[in-house]
Amino acid sequence: MTYDLNITFDDNLITGNKTIDTQHKELIDRIQNFLTACQNGDSKVKAIKMLDYLDEYTNFHFKEEEKLQENVGYPGRETHHEKHEEFKKTIQVLYEYLNDYEGPTDQFSELVQKNVIDWLFGHIKTNDRSVAEFIFIRENPDLL
Repeated sequence: MTYDLNITFDDNLITGNKTIDTQHKELIDRIQNFLTACQNGDSKVKAIKMLDYLDEYTNFHFKEEEKLQENVGYPGRETHHEKHEEFKKTIQVLYEYLNDYEGPTDQFSELVQKNVIDWLFGHIKTNDRSVAEFIFIRENPDLL
């Protein structure tokens, strides 16, 4: 079974926080670059290079998000941090997979779909949106 792993940042993923949304767009672009490298049957080296590129930005984005949560006193930041750590483990699993095989396979695409794309979209729509709403309410108390 081949997966059409083509993802884009759309309105369903908007949290309403400009910083978070801008970073999510970049993150999704990097995931798409990684997927393209995998789907094109590019070399294992290129797939790993694109995974490095994704990993680097993921770490940057998570640090930024966690710093933002700390600055605003977001009450769910411990749980949110744990979710981020889960995702980082997933990226490590992808590295191990690419190192064990000659390159991306259908099974690998399935892993990416479930553990990267589905996870990230779910995380953005729930956890990250909660953070953005908390910040919005905190900054606009007169709207309550």
